[in-house]
Amino acid sequence: MPQAKNVEEFIATQRIAIASNPDCGTSHYNLAVALMGQKKYDEAEEEFQEAVNCSPNLAEAYVHLGGLCLQRGDLEGCLSYNKQAIHSRAGFAEGYGNIGFVHMQMGNVDEAIPALEKAVRWNLNFVQAYATLANAYLMKGMNDECIETNLKVLELEPDFAVAHNNLAIAYLEKGLNELAVKHCDKAVELGYEVAPQILEEVKSHRRVTE
Repeated sequence: MPQAKNVEEFIATQRIAIASNPDCGTSHYNLAVALMGQKKYDEAEEEFQEAVNCSPNLAEAYVHLGGLCLQRGDLEGCLSYNKQAIHSRAGFAEGYGNIGFVHMQMGNVDEAIPALEKAVRWNLNFVQAYATLANAYLMKGMNDECIETNLKVLELEPDFAVAHNNLAIAYLEKGLNELAVKHCDKAVELGYEVAPQILEEVKSHRRVTE
């Protein structure tokens, strides 16, 4: 398998670079990413730690460390590393997006919203952050903001099923039933499991409109 051979060669090259310059954060980072690709997570984590020790402004390394924490269910660790990421680089959208996502996982919707708003402010094409933000708005009953944000998601990715589902719910809340039916149907068409109570409500409105 030439590809695996290429990865091994790349890893060997990074190890040589580190041996000749142990304080090069980029070499540690590159090695860590390659080890991640081989699912050698413990070794990768050590190299990411070395990377930030050598180069404290290497924001991507903090994000990867956060991802490894998330993989083992350590939400607090993930949050902490992503906070270090945004402190190491101003306007780092990925870090803000991850902070918002983790807060949502922890049920901290009020903390998630400002982080996600910053994520999309710094990256206008950050689909996942828009989708998570729209979900947060929905949970807070901010239906207008939810609709606007989901429509932005669909501008970027028209077949994003979660956005269609959330639009259906938000439109139902606002009494815009035809739009709710349209987006609910699209979510179902895309394979999304719409909640039974939403399907039932949409069904009743479909009968009325037909």
